[in-house]
Amino acid sequence: MWTLSKHARQLESVVSERTAELQNLSQRLLQVQDEERRKVARDLHDTTGQTLAALKMSVSLLQESCKKGLPTLSAVSNVEQLADQAIEEIRTMSYLLHPPLLDEVGFACAAEWYIEGFAKRSGINVKADIENSRERLPRRMELALFRVLQESLTNVHRHAKASDASVRFQRQPDAVILEIRDFGQGIPSERLRLLREVGPETGVGLAGMRERLHELNGKFEIESDRYGTSMRAIVPLCAMAPCQLGTYEQTAASGPTCQ
Repeated sequence: MWTLSKHARQLESVVSERTAELQNLSQRLLQVQDEERRKVARDLHDTTGQTLAALKMSVSLLQESCKKGLPTLSAVSNVEQLADQAIEEIRTMSYLLHPPLLDEVGFACAAEWYIEGFAKRSGINVKADIENSRERLPRRMELALFRVLQESLTNVHRHAKASDASVRFQRQPDAVILEIRDFGQGIPSERLRLLREVGPETGVGLAGMRERLHELNGKFEIESDRYGTSMRAIVPLCAMAPCQLGTYEQTAASGPTCQ
C-alpha cells in the first residue's frame, strides 16, 4: 500500500513537471511569435515599402515626360494607383503585425488606433471607452492586452453577425480590465460550455489569449446570451512587480500620451 502511494506521488510529480514544461514552451512560442511579427513588420517597412515608394516616384517622373501620349499616360496613371494601393496595404499590414504606437505611447493609444481601423474595415460600429493614464503598463502586459483586443474583435467580425460592439478598458487599484462586447447573435449554450473549458474545442485564438493572460497571472472570461457576447481579460497589477511571477520585466513607468 505504501509503495502504491509512493508511486502515485511520483507520478503526480512527473505530471506536474511535464505540465509546467508545456506551459513554459507555450509561453516561449508566444514570445518567439511576437518577436517574429516585429521583425516582419520592420522588414516590410524598411525594404518592400521603400521599394514601392521609389517606384511611385519613378512613375511620377515618367508620367510628366509622357503627357503628350494619352494612352501611355493612362497606363502610367494606373500603375501609380496600384503603387499607392500596395504602399497602403503594406503599411496597414506592418502596423497590424506590431503597431509602433504600442511601443511608443502604450496600449491605450494603440487600442484606439486599432479600434478605429477595425470599424472602417469591418463596417461594425465600435464604441470605445479607453481609460488613458500617463503611467505605462509593462511591455508584456500591454502586448498581451493588445493581442486579446485583436483576437476578440476578429471573432466579433467572423462569428457574431453584429453591427455594433463596444470596447472598455479601465484601470482599477489592483487590476486592469479589458472588455470586448458585441451585440450580435450570441453563442449557443453547448458551444459556450466548450469554449469555457481548456481543450482543443476552444480553438487556437482563445487558447492563445488564455496562455498570454496565464503568463501574467490573469484570467479570461467569456459570457454570452441572446443579446450578444462579452469577452473579458483581467490582469492583476501585481504582475508589474516581481510578485508571484518572479522575474517579470518592467518598463518605464511613464511615457507620452496620445492626443
